Amino acid sequence: MASAGEAAAGGAGDKTPRTARGRKTLRALLDAAALEFGERGFHEASISAITRRAGVALGSFYTYFDSKDAVFRALVTDLSAQVRDHVAPALRAAQDGIAAERAGLAQFIGFVREHKEIYRIIDEAEFVDAASFRAHYASTAERIEQRLKAAAARGEVRGDVTDVHAWAVMGMNVFLGLRYGVWSEDRGVDDVADIAAGLLREGLRAGGGTSGTR
Repeated sequence: MASAGEAAAGGAGDKTPRTARGRKTLRALLDAAALEFGERGFHEASISAITRRAGVALGSFYTYFDSKDAVFRALVTDLSAQVRDHVAPALRAAQDGIAAERAGLAQFIGFVREHKEIYRIIDEAEFVDAASFRAHYASTAERIEQRLKAAAARGEVRGDVTDVHAWAVMGMNVFLGLRYGVWSEDRGVDDVADIAAGLLREGLRAGGGTSGTR
């Protein structure tokens, strides 16, 4: 899973913990913040509630974060990293580029079903900290683009894949996660992933048409 220090570095400067105990405390604060922000939203959430959920003293919060804004920024970074690290093993094990995107989507929906609060937190980030919101999606799209271009180089998908294809794949994944991860679990994860992979297989097949003006 994501390093708690990675999140602290993104949201609290030089407050990255140096000891195992510190990393454990930071992890507890981030997990508590996810629940607090996910249930109550940024404006209604409070630092005292986060520390109560984490089971730590109020003063411990300020060892790692300067403010509620700081822990929120760190949390967005942490959630983004958690998703990245959760899907990575499935991506590495996939046989080809389309299989990798299918596996990544399946793992993402599974993650969302266990962490439904991620959608509220990321959506609020657009208004609480727009830079974190943009970085979350930009970094995700960049990873997809890198995977697609690597698959293109291997001849597994069309050779003209661009950032547009990557953002389109990400957009599909985001809304499938919302529909089948947050709103309802009325379809199996594998069923959703198979249907999406079918779309990608046809739309990205090697030898497909050009992508248009660049």
